[in-house]
Amino acid sequence: MAEPLTCSAKGCAAEATSGLQWNNPKIHTPDRRKVWMACPEHTESLQQFLDARGFWRETVPAAQAEAR
Repeated sequence: MAEPLTCSAKGCAAEATSGLQWNNPKIHTPDRRKVWMACPEHTESLQQFLDARGFWRETVPAAQAEAR
């Protein structure tokens, strides 16, 4: 059985329910996706952080993010 996915927010140990797909266009190719996992409490704030920098691409369910 797989370990539960943990939220990427600093200091958070909650189980992740979403995967935030992102890349830094200055250093990554357009098709490259990195993933931050997020619990319900931190999904919006992490997405806003990435979006403010132009890094956020999409948010998907955690199981879908893990499969990529």
